[in-house]
Amino acid sequence: MQKKPVWLEEVLTNVKIKALNEMQVASMEAQASEKDIILLSATGSGKTLAFLLPLVEQLQAADNQTKALIIVPSRELAIQIEHVFKSMQLNLKVTCCYGGHKREIEENNLKQAPALLIGTPGRLADHIRRGNITVASIETLVLDEFDKSLELGFQEEMSFIIGSLPSVKKRVLTSATNLEDIPSFVGLNEPQKLDFLTGNEDSDTGLAIKTLNSPEKDKLETLFRLVCMLGNRSTIIFCNHRESVERTSELLKERDILNVFYHGAMEQQERDAALCKFRNGTSNILVTTDLAARGLDIANIRYIVHYHLPHTEDAFTHRNGRTARMDASGTAIVILGPDEKLPAYIPADAEQIVLPETAEIPEKPKWSTLFIAAGKKDKVNKVDIVGFLSQKGELKKEDIGLIEVKDFFAFVAVKKIKANHTLHLIKDQKIKGKKVKIAVAK
Repeated sequence: MQKKPVWLEEVLTNVKIKALNEMQVASMEAQASEKDIILLSATGSGKTLAFLLPLVEQLQAADNQTKALIIVPSRELAIQIEHVFKSMQLNLKVTCCYGGHKREIEENNLKQAPALLIGTPGRLADHIRRGNITVASIETLVLDEFDKSLELGFQEEMSFIIGSLPSVKKRVLTSATNLEDIPSFVGLNEPQKLDFLTGNEDSDTGLAIKTLNSPEKDKLETLFRLVCMLGNRSTIIFCNHRESVERTSELLKERDILNVFYHGAMEQQERDAALCKFRNGTSNILVTTDLAARGLDIANIRYIVHYHLPHTEDAFTHRNGRTARMDASGTAIVILGPDEKLPAYIPADAEQIVLPETAEIPEKPKWSTLFIAAGKKDKVNKVDIVGFLSQKGELKKEDIGLIEVKDFFAFVAVKKIKANHTLHLIKDQKIKGKKVKIAVAK
């Protein structure tokens, strides 16, 4: 790599990695040129840093102008990129725009132009039409998961957004899957292609693929017995439809299998609660649609279960990308009904699982999640919450788990055996001088 920027070592320390990998080094070198770039690399390989790091010096010289725009297909991916950027601790303003919460919040944030803007197509197009974004200053355009954001459902809005950016000098497209026909409205000009997809991503990333035959078309009994066999390890179960997600989740609960579900028709707070419970260990099982196949960077997911066969090979790739991330190992399990055939993209010699004769319900998680109706906009942070729960709720440090603070509310994991007693102690207490609702998260 060329001479390292003076800020790089400190940023890498802040994001808790020792050194850039080969793909990230190549990306930084390529983006030092004026050429457009297509970056293809496996899910979990560190693509977010690969396109954020080359933006740093441009953003540092932003002078209260928005210099770079990152467009993503889902709000979860937008939030994830914002989290990574903030963890770099560059003291640069970033604003995240996506549907599912009040537009007015974003409008207030956009009054002072952020150096970096991240968003989903629908919400970004809305802000541009309303004149909330100063488009003339944007010089770098990044399309993350571009194969998804350039699908037919997004093309009208994507065309409008890109057509509204008169000053773009560089375009960077990234994904774990390629798209052969990139629409002309993207404006790519002889892009440099960095292809780190080997065709053997599964073996390269420590991902094992296994199959499981269900004797019945309704696979629920097979799924139940599989979950019992896997125990309380972190598991994502993928279904193809929202209705199937809720049905599967409910039927597992009826069988005493604790789980949370997640799909695109849920309110934002419901989605945040489900993901938080999965992240913090209140639930070890997440039942979801392909919405969770992109943008979720949750550590230590051990199993991916394809309850329904994915519609495409790309969907299979992105689902599996939730596990075996950054040198960790993981297992993807494909459940096949009696009339289903193994798709060609799944190895024909994949190991076949044989379930035990008896099914034992896994041990229940030891954590519970509390909802606190106050967040960043109320000047409440993690330190405030720990202090409050320690002093007023009589919790020790080891009784408090992961804390996530959103704009207007927060979630905190507490040891399940302490939750009811703590709630009783704090029911009439105040945080930062204000009485707020605190309850077990629904």
